[in-house]
Amino acid sequence: MKTKVHVVPHSHWDREWYFTTSRSKIYLMKDFKDVIDTLENNDEFKYFMIDAQASLLDDYLNWMPEDESRIKSLVQKGKLIIGPWYTQTDQLVISGESIVRNLYYGIERCKDFGDYMKVGYVPDSFGQSAQMPQIYSGFGIKDSLFWRGVSDDMTDCTEFNWKGSDGTVAFAVQIPYGYFYGGNIPEDIDELKVYLEEQVGRLKKVASTNNVYFPNGFDQAPIRINLPEILKKANEIDKENEYVISSIENYIKSVKAEKNDFKELEGEFVTGKHMRIHKSIFSSRADLKMMNNHIENYIVNVVEPILAMSHVLGNEYPHTIMKDIWKLMFGNAAHDSIGACNSDTTNEDVYMRYKQARDLSVNLLELHMRLVATKIKKNDEEITLTLFNAYPKDRSEVIEFEAFIPQEDFIIKNVYGKELRYVIKAKEDISSYVLDQTIRLNPSKKIYIPSKVYKATIVLMAEDIPSMGYCQVVFELNKKNNFLHEESEGNVIENNYYKIYAKSNGTIDILDKTSNKIYKNQAVFEENGDAGDSYNYSPPREDLLISSLDSKSQIKVLKSKIEEELLIQYDMKVPCSLEERAKGIVSIDMKVEVNVSLKENQNVISFNVDLENKSFSHRVRVLFNAEIASKLSIADQQFGIISRKTVLEEDIKLWESSEGLWQEKPITIEPMQSFVTLEDGKRGLCVITQGVREYQIVGEKYDTIALTLFRTFSYMGRENLLYRPGRSSGEKIVETPDAQLIGKLKFTFGVHIFNCEFDEANIANIAKKYLTPIQVYQYADFLNGRMIFALRDEKRIYENKYSLFNVKDENFTVSSIKKQEKGEGLVIRIFNPMKTKLTEGKFIINKRYKRAYNAMLDESYCETDELKINEGIIEPNTLTHCKVQTIILD
Repeated sequence: MKTKVHVVPHSHWDREWYFTTSRSKIYLMKDFKDVIDTLENNDEFKYFMIDAQASLLDDYLNWMPEDESRIKSLVQKGKLIIGPWYTQTDQLVISGESIVRNLYYGIERCKDFGDYMKVGYVPDSFGQSAQMPQIYSGFGIKDSLFWRGVSDDMTDCTEFNWKGSDGTVAFAVQIPYGYFYGGNIPEDIDELKVYLEEQVGRLKKVASTNNVYFPNGFDQAPIRINLPEILKKANEIDKENEYVISSIENYIKSVKAEKNDFKELEGEFVTGKHMRIHKSIFSSRADLKMMNNHIENYIVNVVEPILAMSHVLGNEYPHTIMKDIWKLMFGNAAHDSIGACNSDTTNEDVYMRYKQARDLSVNLLELHMRLVATKIKKNDEEITLTLFNAYPKDRSEVIEFEAFIPQEDFIIKNVYGKELRYVIKAKEDISSYVLDQTIRLNPSKKIYIPSKVYKATIVLMAEDIPSMGYCQVVFELNKKNNFLHEESEGNVIENNYYKIYAKSNGTIDILDKTSNKIYKNQAVFEENGDAGDSYNYSPPREDLLISSLDSKSQIKVLKSKIEEELLIQYDMKVPCSLEERAKGIVSIDMKVEVNVSLKENQNVISFNVDLENKSFSHRVRVLFNAEIASKLSIADQQFGIISRKTVLEEDIKLWESSEGLWQEKPITIEPMQSFVTLEDGKRGLCVITQGVREYQIVGEKYDTIALTLFRTFSYMGRENLLYRPGRSSGEKIVETPDAQLIGKLKFTFGVHIFNCEFDEANIANIAKKYLTPIQVYQYADFLNGRMIFALRDEKRIYENKYSLFNVKDENFTVSSIKKQEKGEGLVIRIFNPMKTKLTEGKFIINKRYKRAYNAMLDESYCETDELKINEGIIEPNTLTHCKVQTIILD
């Protein structure tokens, strides 16, 4: 029986890399035009795939709108294969919601042209998330095809079933030799014969059926116009195989028609034996990674829920703006872009997209908070603060924010007239700046104008902020506030959960009051060399490890009734360069300032770090010793958690026995979404990141969490690294001075200690709450002007407090709250973040919804998927480990 060789013409189109998006768009105009012309004029050219990215359609049609009907015709004829993605997303550090929206908007855009490819095609992503089978299934996609992450130690063939963390199974094909494997088919008969024997022969050895996948394309490659003629030659000279221009879907259909019993592989795929995973790219260009992580959290945890709340209250939901914001994020979610394994010029474009997404999000949220705040019924209050809680539980906690305050003394009161405790941490006189910008649309209206205005940092004990809602508090002028924030003697701070001691070497000891256990020598900063590049961290062959334990610190304590802070400052003597490091020379003072904060009733210790980087090619991490020797770490992944080995014994043995066969050394530098934990079933320590999503478990006993703050490097690509032998991954001549991150850097993270087993600790919800800060909108008539844009007075119709819904008795985590894309409903997505427990809990809805449905990730549902609403209470499905449920309230 002949083997069918499915030759799939394609172009893997990196929208940016060592070149900019602008350059690739210009060349896309030429190459895509050639694709259209060829498919229209040559009936034998059956298919062409444009890398499964709908963004390429938008890029092309933005400048060539006259070709839209031609593209639609080719898509509807099945010749031009598009979708399902908007951009080829990373899967390990990009958030689950970003991946879901990428598929959603990608599919929706493809539907404008016709049908889309129902295969999870990611030919170049640096590893595969264990949750992808479930995510694909949520869009009705049952098949996937990828390159990186699987080795012959896992399976001896390229086709298998892939079982995800939640148990969902997808059919998977691993491209064994890369998406470019069949890109350079020779046209000379003799050369073609030898080429086919070698190339197709290799594929047949690892295929489980008489079908092989033969991708014909390269990065940014033009269509091979004479491919049908070349394959005619191939069929003439090779009688053992049949060569056809095919598609991925046709190939998978043929494989399944021949066989239905495939080996099953489980979990995430991050093995770098045959292809590079770049398993430490999670911290390349930490500045850009931090922007991504902050904006993803901000959009999903804060902006979308408050916009949904605003819509329920009667304001228009800005669908198109949100789509544009997400598309900016998708532009940076592609593997090279989020990996930051680019030229400096390209990374400037990445930064600009983040800046635009951030600025749009901030201002859109401000507008909607204003639309709500200025419609709340009031008496004679001159200055109001409206506190928005996007987390689905009531909250009373200490918050910090900036406000414009008058010179006069004032107190802050809630709706019940209760005085709230607050302190002013800092203030700056900006009277002329503010007062000169006030605009009086109605000069007949009497308004309060203070004699002086200060821009102030306020810390407020906010009480009883409704879940998924708001409350308004007011300034009462000419009354004395009796709470101060001042310097104190000693080196100790505490709240009702922890007592923290600052030590002269810059570390802290943490007394956990619940267990009375002291965790000593915490928050150790560790610096060492990085001889890697934009793809991989790799230690120098002659390294020098520098620890903050050798430093001498200055300590200051600031205290108030609602917050206590330790200010720890020290210099770490570090090498200037890899050359100095190899000689054991330290010549640079790296200034480190650590602010450790304990707020009243908060069970997370907050760390804010200011660090001045003057050194080149190095890495800085902060260490927390859980004093728990563990074989496994627990971190969150998209829509759930994942346990990972702290020592890769089997992989290291394989590496040592056949190092020359491996593309990368197996390492335990791992990704996370927001937290990592070490626990022993009785207690544990958790680190929550607001910055880089990278950790490693270190120490002689593997009992210490190392959170990466940043790493720096000098070239896009380098050769012969300790962790990655052989060729460079990127362009080795491209220098990346911006990647040295010279200057002042800021980092924020938290630590939580628990005294129970993991599932009882509900860590995912502690992290979610920590990463969902309460938002504050201040309004006063004297602020209405150029500074915040002048708006007319609104009719005051809203109550002083409002809650859309809350959750009760839950151990599930709410992933997102948003308005339905098509329809007026509310979308709530939850998942199970437990190791073994099933989820439980309920939603108490404070708005009359007629129906509730259990929906797919694409927000589709059937009438039979209805959930019961019993007197405003909805009980979601019971979810097993890592399961996702999307609920639509209509």
